[in-house]
Amino acid sequence: MSKKCRNIVRIFTSCERCTVAKPCQFLSNLETEKINTKILSVKNLQTDTDVIQLIANTLRNGGLAAIPTETVYGIAANALDEKAVSRIFSVKGRPQDNPLIVHIADIEDLDALVQNVTPNAQKLAEAFWAGALTMVLPSSGLIPKSVNAGLDTIAVRMPGLPVAREIIRRAGVPIAAPSANISGKPSPTTAQHCVDDLWGKVDIIADGGECAVGVESTVISLVTNTPRILRPGSITPKQITEVLGCDIEIDEAVFVEIEKNAQVSSPGMKYKHYSPKASVTILDGDTEQVMKYLSEQNDSDVWALVFDEDVPFLPIRGLSLGKFDDVNEQAFRLFAALRELDEKGAKQIYARMPNKEDVGLAVYNRMIKAAGFRVIVL
Repeated sequence: MSKKCRNIVRIFTSCERCTVAKPCQFLSNLETEKINTKILSVKNLQTDTDVIQLIANTLRNGGLAAIPTETVYGIAANALDEKAVSRIFSVKGRPQDNPLIVHIADIEDLDALVQNVTPNAQKLAEAFWAGALTMVLPSSGLIPKSVNAGLDTIAVRMPGLPVAREIIRRAGVPIAAPSANISGKPSPTTAQHCVDDLWGKVDIIADGGECAVGVESTVISLVTNTPRILRPGSITPKQITEVLGCDIEIDEAVFVEIEKNAQVSSPGMKYKHYSPKASVTILDGDTEQVMKYLSEQNDSDVWALVFDEDVPFLPIRGLSLGKFDDVNEQAFRLFAALRELDEKGAKQIYARMPNKEDVGLAVYNRMIKAAGFRVIVL
């Protein structure tokens, strides 16, 4: 992207020189047309009402918009409009068997989308909505199966960011919204990340500032006898267990690579995810072991992704994700750090193994997938 276009976020205009789109490798029969993307500020629910209405109208009428949520930015479309939904897959280069999450503005909106709001679903909605929790339930059939990757289930959440909910409410339709990045890349947590990935491919990029959480929502399936976490996030297994008062399971896809032909009911369960251009490898060891390994790396394009406590001992260049025990800060920084290392020219990234407790499980899950499950035990 040109320097001129990097300044677009500040002046809120568009630049035809950067309207580059690539055909989707999974939907080769669809062409991604070049679009005059607009960037609009939506940081204030009271003063940005006209902009919010414009975004809502765009979505209702079949357009695409990158919108902020508290987790990451999402590429949004009318979930009832199959043509608009197909554009999401085309723009992202997303496999069609990777289901999308449907976003709603109010708890009452769930009734029309699912066959039955189960007692567990009601408990979780009352405890965590609006917020970073997605529930998988049997679909009512209202949402086209192209959204659900042909499944009879649907993944639904009500975002915690008031601006996001107001956009959905004014659109008057449920919104399909996967992360607003090219498939496989780190998810976007700023409007600039959306510009980098989606310029010329969506109608609007809504600048709502930096996302507060930094990793995608927790996804829990409620279609099995035992509730099962399909993707960890800021709502932790412990919190869910306390609300439901029963045991829950964590799907193996959180920890290990699953079969390529496996059918999944949640985003992030297969395919390459969250990866920068650089190759990522996780180092599993204590500070002394990690620093010794890093000291043996002599290439100038090797970088480290570590914690604050490691920085004074780094023998090579690196970035910190925050304090070792502050898993919320690590979640907040992770995707931005991976993108920053790309900008710095890193070709190989060695990342310290994070703590897997609580929100740390989400950090670990994103990191292990970014690394393609490459781990060196020291």
